[in-house]
Amino acid sequence: MIVCGDDGLAHRLAHELRNVYGEQVTLVVPPSERNVRPPVVVRAAGTASALLDRVSAVVNRAAGNGTTPTGVGEPSPHEGVLEAAELTEAVLAEAGGERAAALALVYDDDETNIRAALTARRLNPRLRLVLRLYNRRLGQHIEELLDQASALAAVAAMAEGDGSGADRRVDASTTVLSDADTAAPALAATAITGTSKVVQTDGLLLRAVERQPPAPGEVADPGLYTLALLSATSSDPAGADGSESSGDQGPRLLPDAAAVAAATGRGTVVLQQVSYAYSGTSMSGGRGRGVVPPFASLFSRRLRWSLAGMAASVIALAVALTVATGDHPVHATYLTLLDLFAINDPAIGASMTRQILQLLSGLVGLLLLPVLLAAVLEALGTFRSGSAVRKPPRGLGGHVVLLGLGKIGTRVLTRLRELNIPVVCVEADPEARGLATARRLRVPVVLGDVTQEGVLEAAKINRAQALLALTSADTTNLEAVLYGRSVRPDLRVVLRLYDDDFATAVYRTLRAAHPGATTRSRSVSHLAAPAFAGAMMGRQTQILGTIPVERRVLLFAAMRVGGHVELEGRTVGEAFRAGAWRVLALDTGVGAPVEEGRASGLVWDLPETYVLRAEDRVVLAATRRGLAELLGRRRGRDRAGA
Repeated sequence: MIVCGDDGLAHRLAHELRNVYGEQVTLVVPPSERNVRPPVVVRAAGTASALLDRVSAVVNRAAGNGTTPTGVGEPSPHEGVLEAAELTEAVLAEAGGERAAALALVYDDDETNIRAALTARRLNPRLRLVLRLYNRRLGQHIEELLDQASALAAVAAMAEGDGSGADRRVDASTTVLSDADTAAPALAATAITGTSKVVQTDGLLLRAVERQPPAPGEVADPGLYTLALLSATSSDPAGADGSESSGDQGPRLLPDAAAVAAATGRGTVVLQQVSYAYSGTSMSGGRGRGVVPPFASLFSRRLRWSLAGMAASVIALAVALTVATGDHPVHATYLTLLDLFAINDPAIGASMTRQILQLLSGLVGLLLLPVLLAAVLEALGTFRSGSAVRKPPRGLGGHVVLLGLGKIGTRVLTRLRELNIPVVCVEADPEARGLATARRLRVPVVLGDVTQEGVLEAAKINRAQALLALTSADTTNLEAVLYGRSVRPDLRVVLRLYDDDFATAVYRTLRAAHPGATTRSRSVSHLAAPAFAGAMMGRQTQILGTIPVERRVLLFAAMRVGGHVELEGRTVGEAFRAGAWRVLALDTGVGAPVEEGRASGLVWDLPETYVLRAEDRVVLAATRRGLAELLGRRRGRDRAGA
């Protein structure tokens, strides 16, 4: 397999394919990518010095062991590494593109990935492609285009007498993924207390929720299935950090019933819902379409009350004129409006009541002029500011401060607004791609460098519920979190860090320094790499998404039962393997119904005795190594090595 990229995702993906799936990998990186380690942290004075000393010690110790910038270790002797500025036909041929099973293009630039994919498809029509694209709509068109090119090449091969063309056409799939879309739900959910972990794709919705240990005398809600047991020492600042190296005290993924019953005092992650969630609305729930603000936001509340008072006065005058003169209500209203705008003849010779009402109408008309002028000015100002960023309103509290509106930050912002969470964004670049999304969603933005004094204060950090530091600079994220904790020691913080080892070190140290506050550190490449690795195994397995369980990752996938000896012909109970995989639901919409007369759809309440058939399509949860074993990749590689 070939992995091409210019950032941490490429290294993490190569590590995943090599160490989890047992694949032979060729890594193509820009020149000197392997030899240059980006700066991780700078020395600071004051209360942060002890933290930075510990973090730097961990990072330096890891660097002494020969880790790459992603902390996943240098490539093994069996893994080739090529240095090339871009993926040309010559570079792809040197990497073994004509013999490779799959190619992952995970450059940070969409155009670079598309150009490389077109080159690869032309050189080897049978190559399985996995592309990283931020533009989802463009990704759908590119996927269809490359699949069509592969199908036509297969037909041409069959016409020339190559009987394997049809089989190769199945393998030569194209999958477009976005690391931002994969990581955003996990980052957004981590920032909000009690928010469910949600995986949603192609109308399929899976919702998991983290539950604390039940109090004495209480019975915990088991949900549909128990997906994980949290760390036994999750409340101990010096305890296990929930990573894969935490041992027996760490989280346990996909435990069996006996392990769940024996795990008293441990929190759980339970599956709460599996369903189809088709909706005709957009992902943003219909909020903020375009830059035209809703009618209610055109005028301030005080001005709306003024207009309502003027309208009530006109109605009262029209009713009084009808009662006094006996005119028809429509005619009386017409005369009142003429008097109001001073275009009616004076009521000379009319009754005293009529004259008084005309004078009152003229007075109301004089009061109406400044109100109308204010309404026009406010409406113009609202339309003018529709293309500008909004400022945080006074009295705002309980919101989330989001630092960085790049690819990841923009997706997280959209996800938070889908959950109706108030957000204030901080961005240093006035041309950042996420500013347009913030304007469309009418989210307040503070433009400025977060490391400068007063910027976080302008975002109301002292009254915020959580801080999400999602910029592309580790030092900026760390500095913002340290300052936020100095303002509010109990602030819930989530950091995006480039190096997963560094993220682990920061997590441990911040938790030890602030045991009463929630701290989460996340590496986007660590969250996204399992989905990309699963996609490289072929389209017969669809990776629906991932959820973090402390510092581990649980995958959700959909696959056909046929061809998997661990599933085919076995009951649901027999197919379950603790710590590896578990069948969650059966999608009968693609096969025969489970029972006679039952409508097609998603069946999640499968009996333990139901026998899985080859034509069934199942939705399952799996660990990274469990999915690799289920796909048969590791077994085949291990047998070949033996």
